[in-house]
Amino acid sequence: MKKIVSPLKAYQNRVFLNSPEGRIVRILSEYIEPLARFEKNKINSTVLFLGSARADPADRRSALNRYYWEAEELAYRIARWAIPLKPKGKNFVVCTGAGPGIMEAANRGAARAGGKSVGMNISIPFEQFPNAYIPEDLAFVFHYFFMRKFWLVSRARAVVAFPGGYGTLDEFFEVITLLQTGKIERNELVLVLYGEEYWREAVDFEALARKGAISPEDVRLFTFFSDPGKAFAFLKKHLCRTTPGICL
Repeated sequence: MKKIVSPLKAYQNRVFLNSPEGRIVRILSEYIEPLARFEKNKINSTVLFLGSARADPADRRSALNRYYWEAEELAYRIARWAIPLKPKGKNFVVCTGAGPGIMEAANRGAARAGGKSVGMNISIPFEQFPNAYIPEDLAFVFHYFFMRKFWLVSRARAVVAFPGGYGTLDEFFEVITLLQTGKIERNELVLVLYGEEYWREAVDFEALARKGAISPEDVRLFTFFSDPGKAFAFLKKHLCRTTPGICL
C-alpha cells in the first residue's frame, strides 16, 4: 500500500516562502513582525542615528574616530533624559541600523545610560552585523531595504546623521526628500547633520540652491552641529515643543 504523505501547510513550506510567488508574504512579515515587537515594548517614538559603519573606536588616526565617541555621548544624553519620560510607553528611544561604527556607538551610549535601544539590521555580504549593545527583543534583521527604511523612519521624531558613506547618504537623502515633499510634516521630525565640517565638504547644499536644483528654503530643512552638548540641547528643545505632555 502506498504511504500517504501529509502535505505541508503553506506557511510551513519554505520552498514556497522563499520563492518569487512568496515575496508578498515576506514583505508583509517584515512589516507585521516589527510592528508587534514595537507594540509589545511600548515604543512610541525614536531618535534615529545614521552614520558610517567604518568608524573604529580604537583607531585614533582615523578621521571618523572622534565621531564614534561623540555619537556615543549624544546617544547617552538622549537616553538618560528620555528614560523617565514614560506616559503610556517609551519615548525618544535611540534607534540605529544595528551595525558597527556610528551605529554601535549610539546603541552603546544608550546602554551606558541604562536604556534600551533599537537596532535594525540588513542582510548584506559585508560590514553589516548586529553590534553587542542591542537588546535581543529589539534587534531586527531585514531582507528588504525599503522595509528597513520604513521602520527606521516611521516612529522617528528626530534624525541625526553623522558622517558616513553611501549608505548614510542614501538614508539621509531619503529623509530629506520626505521632508521636502511633505510626506513627513516638517514639524513632526527634526533633521540634524552632525559634523558640520564633514557635511559641508561632502555635499555642497548651497550650490544646489544657487543652481536652482533646490529652493533656497530647502537648505533650512536641517541644522548643523559639531558638539554633543549643543546638539542635545537643540534636540531636547525641539522634541519637547513638538510633543506636548511628554517632557517633564
